[in-house]
Amino acid sequence: MTPISTLKNFGPKSTLWLEEIGITTIEQIEEIGVVEVYVRLKTAFPHKVTLNALWGLQAALMGIRWNQLPEDLKQDLRKQVEAAGF
Repeated sequence: MTPISTLKNFGPKSTLWLEEIGITTIEQIEEIGVVEVYVRLKTAFPHKVTLNALWGLQAALMGIRWNQLPEDLKQDLRKQVEAAGF
């Protein structure tokens, strides 16, 4: 199991939030999916978590910076979040 602290371009505050909702490994994020992890974060910290967390999660799993995510992927993720009611 790979600790979330090893996620590239993912800050300590976001890492702490993940730990507070029970996400401690990269494999958990991969298994649950970034949209569901984002929904859980947004539910737990509604006034703190923004879509940047979603972009950061996806980018970290891909090994790129969040601002390098293709626009079509960002739009797809946004649609999934909206379908989940967020």
